Amino acid sequence: METGKHVTPHRHRREDLAVTHHTHEHGDYKLRYGHPLPFGVSLIPGGINFSMFSAHATDCTLVLFEKGAAEPFVEIPFPAEFRIGHVWAMIVYDLDETRIEYGYRLGGPFDKKLGQRYDRSAILLDPFARAIGGRGVWMQRTNHGSVYPLRAQICDEDFDWDHDRPLRVPVTDLVIYEMHVRGFTRHDSSGVKNPGTFDGIREKIPYLKSIRVNCIELMPIFEFDECENTRTNPTNGETLCNYWGYSTVGFNAPKAGYAASGARGGQADEFKQLVKDLHAAGIQVVLDVVFNHTAEGGEDGPTLSFRGIDNQIFYMLLPDGSYANYTGCGNTVNCNHPVVRTFIRNALAYWAAEFHVDGFRFDLASVMARDSDGTPLADPPLIEELAHAPILANCHLIAEAWDAGGLYQVGHFPDYGRWMEWNGKYRDAARRFLKGDPGVAGEMVQRILGSPDLYQAAGRKPTTSVNFITCHDGFTLRDLYSYNEKHNLENGESNRDGSDWNASWNCGIEGETDDPEINELRLRLQKNALTLLFLSQGVPMITMGDECGRTQRGNNNAYCHDEPWNWFDWALTEKDNGLLRFYRKLAAFRSAQPALRRQEFLTGLDTVGSGYPDISWHGVKPWKPDWTPGSNSLAFLLCGRHAKAAGGPPHFIYAAFNMFHEPLTFTLPVLPKRLAWSRAIDTAQAEPADIADAGKEFPLADPAALTVTERSIVVLIGR
Repeated sequence: METGKHVTPHRHRREDLAVTHHTHEHGDYKLRYGHPLPFGVSLIPGGINFSMFSAHATDCTLVLFEKGAAEPFVEIPFPAEFRIGHVWAMIVYDLDETRIEYGYRLGGPFDKKLGQRYDRSAILLDPFARAIGGRGVWMQRTNHGSVYPLRAQICDEDFDWDHDRPLRVPVTDLVIYEMHVRGFTRHDSSGVKNPGTFDGIREKIPYLKSIRVNCIELMPIFEFDECENTRTNPTNGETLCNYWGYSTVGFNAPKAGYAASGARGGQADEFKQLVKDLHAAGIQVVLDVVFNHTAEGGEDGPTLSFRGIDNQIFYMLLPDGSYANYTGCGNTVNCNHPVVRTFIRNALAYWAAEFHVDGFRFDLASVMARDSDGTPLADPPLIEELAHAPILANCHLIAEAWDAGGLYQVGHFPDYGRWMEWNGKYRDAARRFLKGDPGVAGEMVQRILGSPDLYQAAGRKPTTSVNFITCHDGFTLRDLYSYNEKHNLENGESNRDGSDWNASWNCGIEGETDDPEINELRLRLQKNALTLLFLSQGVPMITMGDECGRTQRGNNNAYCHDEPWNWFDWALTEKDNGLLRFYRKLAAFRSAQPALRRQEFLTGLDTVGSGYPDISWHGVKPWKPDWTPGSNSLAFLLCGRHAKAAGGPPHFIYAAFNMFHEPLTFTLPVLPKRLAWSRAIDTAQAEPADIADAGKEFPLADPAALTVTERSIVVLIGR
């Protein structure tokens, strides 16, 4: 390593300014007192400003590499006078920011009991880095050695947004589609130019519009190391990977390996182009963000960034200095420390302002409700700050309202008038009800209403509830009705990983089968699940591929598999199994019925003088619901007069759910004069009789009674 000569080429822009403003020198490098804010790097006339925070380090050294070089070309210690409070700030002149990568060495005490783990031998990643090199091509390791494999880079931020702004889709209208960036288009059947990338998703925007999705929720796109998993697949000996990405390396940098242009440093612009094009199509973008833990893991994890910068500030520590683990991933971010709060808030503001994203889903969000010692807080400062952060004012804030340490807050996550929740209670009740478990009908009523038992008393809305039956974590919808047990042996963890509770049902045979009766039943159950979801108040969310029967072969924790079976097989969108057609028409049905998408809770009262309450509940006999423990059925009626008052068509909607193993006959409620029932949906019918287009519903043979096939749902329209 040389310290007295430039190795990287001189930059020629602003060079005349550089020679007149420096106050210090290090060899041939001209330096000046820096600006402590903003943290990270920023370009100034003639130079680059580097700002690094650490409360307990004793010294700081800037380490500069040429891009891809194995060793640094210079290391520049920050002069002591360049420290302002707990911030080292230094301007270095005459560097070409397009050709360098940078990191830091921090010195200080190493005392695990005190939580201090400084190590000058480690080169640390700037937590504010907006681009990170080292994984520019998915699963390809760089060849510049291990001294500093994941490196901070400097990127231009001159993207032409052409007047794009984040969308303002009413929350009542949202249909969320959870998606894995790589898995969505990586399969050969996708037919896109750049499979597995942000650019690949752009080519599939017409498909997203065709299934009436207006919000995609992207699984983690913050830079992570997909190569960190060293386990092997015991069935074939192949090395596994960190496919999902819930192990963040850099919180301000988009994943380079998800960009066709990532090897050239174009990941930020490629992602921005995706957001811009999605917005033009009326589709919002929500990011699944992981602020509860980092890729540094527990005691045996690598020192990448936070651990070497200020371990005792950034992580929750036990009295002996070891890591508290409320995440199941080895460490827990100390989210409510003032410094960490500011870091998280600023990172989110950066994504909202610079990338125009429309919201965030927070993985294991209950970690953010814990104090530094792990105690749950009644008024967590971070959650309140995010609710009131000016730049985030129009962003969706969605909490996964639990953590791995036993804190479960669904229904009482601190919301400050802003937060939505992944409603895990909806998932659990819906799965049990759909497979015919006893004692669930009464709870299912609450979930269909938007969970007023959880939210109404606190003044929250039905749209607080993000309803889902499946997500990335667990079985796909097809697998939910194909497997009784998880099949995770390929994960290399002896089938111990993944939830043992799935509330699934294989319909009589474990896994795939050619039995036509079982396959018909499985298709019906998938239709049932989608229908229940889209008839429920709140915000529906489906997972990539559930609309067309994607399978993970019974794996309910496919976090480590970058394999064709774990990708979206686009051949499913062309197979004539009837599910995709059904889903499209079902989404259209919900979109046409504002009565299913209310901002306020239904009351069960007649507030417009129609003679009917806004919603009424029924059993096999009208006006006599049966929610006793042995009941496997229920029915509801939405009044058309109330629907009209809310701005929708004046249709009555009647939905009958029979999850019993035999047919049931429901006597229908009497409609007002001049109105008659017709059938819009019957999940037991073969296509095209299973679902009708608006205005083309099927007439009923008997206007007074309705026979509902076992394990099916029928929806009627009264017009």
